[in-house]
Amino acid sequence: MKIEVSADTFPLAEVFTISRGSRTEAHVVSVRISDGTHEGRGECVPYARYGETLDSVMDQIRSAEGVADRAALAQALPAGAARNAVDCALWDLEAKRAGKRVWELAGLPVPGPEITAYTLSLAEPAQMEASARKHAHRPLLKIKLGTPDDMPRLEAVRRGAPEARIIVDANEGWSAAVYADLAPHLVRLGVALVEQPLPAGEDDALIGMDRPVPVCADESCHDRDSLPKLKGKYDVINIKLDKTGGLTEALALRDAGRAEGYDIMVGCMVGSSLAMAPALLVAQGAMVTDLDGPLLLAQDRDHALRFDEKGVHPSDPALWG
Repeated sequence: MKIEVSADTFPLAEVFTISRGSRTEAHVVSVRISDGTHEGRGECVPYARYGETLDSVMDQIRSAEGVADRAALAQALPAGAARNAVDCALWDLEAKRAGKRVWELAGLPVPGPEITAYTLSLAEPAQMEASARKHAHRPLLKIKLGTPDDMPRLEAVRRGAPEARIIVDANEGWSAAVYADLAPHLVRLGVALVEQPLPAGEDDALIGMDRPVPVCADESCHDRDSLPKLKGKYDVINIKLDKTGGLTEALALRDAGRAEGYDIMVGCMVGSSLAMAPALLVAQGAMVTDLDGPLLLAQDRDHALRFDEKGVHPSDPALWG
């Protein structure tokens, strides 16, 4: 098995801002695994929030060159971006060898399109209202918040998109007091979900707190080992392949989460269609699908995923799987 790894950059269609900062480009790591006849591909997005850099992730991937299968990979690399890219490339390679689709190999139903959220960056209220109005035709909008003064932004987005379903992502930016103050207004404005309102290390404050809108664990939920710490705090878990370490663990986390009574959200970092393709298999039937990474790019990969009024469609084999 030969592993090739590279760092690739995709320009964004516009500046993307969350509570932790802004960016104009998506920096991803691409992986190709070849057995000499067939080649599998994967992509990951290193995330500084979890101590990852392009260099550290690429070094981890190179260290896995002798790994021959996904079971061995789970022992060789920890959950995270590096393992995700290799795991997804191994799935793609296995599908090409077998002449089947990944969903067949995984014993999953035939996948279909899923309506995906479209993310509005954190900005001043007037700018967010204008952005909401521009995208008001979309059925599901995700608002990036996470400041002590978010009410004007919430009101502005609802004015701009009065009919859209709205979810909110605070990116760990609120305190317990700020969240408690905002919660009734989330209900009033028809917000369907609030994602990671408190810092992961401070989310014990959610225990016993009134949750009139479902609360979703993102930074607090990485893989199945995270589940015991979520009880009494969250109603939904956000599964991202860059956190789980790939499709293999993401599918297992989805099943385990549902068995424990959690609803499922499937999210992404800002990456290309190659990163979204495996995540779409996990997103089948999810409460919320948030796989809009390619929509935020000025340029995507060849054989990119198709987005239309039915949502994001499963990948062509020429892209992945």
